[in-house]
Amino acid sequence: MTRNMLNQRLNLLQHSFLSLLAGCEKRSSGRRANSLGNWQICISFARMPNLVIDIAKLPEEGKTISGELDASLFDFKNDQVKAAGPLSYELYVQKFESELLLRGWLSAPMEFLCVRTLQRFIQTISVEEAAISLEIVSGEMDVAEALREEVVINFPTYPRCDEGDDPMPCEVDSRYLAVDKPVEDDVKTPPQPDEPNPWADLDQLDKNLNK
Repeated sequence: MTRNMLNQRLNLLQHSFLSLLAGCEKRSSGRRANSLGNWQICISFARMPNLVIDIAKLPEEGKTISGELDASLFDFKNDQVKAAGPLSYELYVQKFESELLLRGWLSAPMEFLCVRTLQRFIQTISVEEAAISLEIVSGEMDVAEALREEVVINFPTYPRCDEGDDPMPCEVDSRYLAVDKPVEDDVKTPPQPDEPNPWADLDQLDKNLNK
């Protein structure tokens, strides 16, 4: 493939995706995406759930918002915890001077790995009185990441399956305790010989003197 043909295909690709991606870069930098590199960044942003608050349209007295954010918001890099459903929210949003205040309720079902039994179980993380304060840095504020962090900091320190939505027995498998038990076999240990009494000779001498 010649360089001209490659450039033509790149231009066609850019033109095809322009309508989908043009607004992504504007959200983060105030400029339209006009290069392939910027588009790749926008694609990443487009795949992430967001919850954008338009500061200019926010009533002075604030307003209540509610809904769900897709489970892909919780993109963990380990297999010990993963999202089992969307993040649900009901929040009262209000501007106070240079801050955006969010107060209300958050909930997200998570799949944890039990630290005792190594079984997977579902536990819904509920934050009944969430209180989030964000500095207003732009006319549109994406608060999705802040909601995510509020849920994550409420994860149990030691996840146990008996504390899940459907509690399960949380007993350690006896196989994992075998290392703590003494080894039993049919070979009997011979009795240990009695230790010599260091005072025996003196006792005998005392008996002889008293005769």
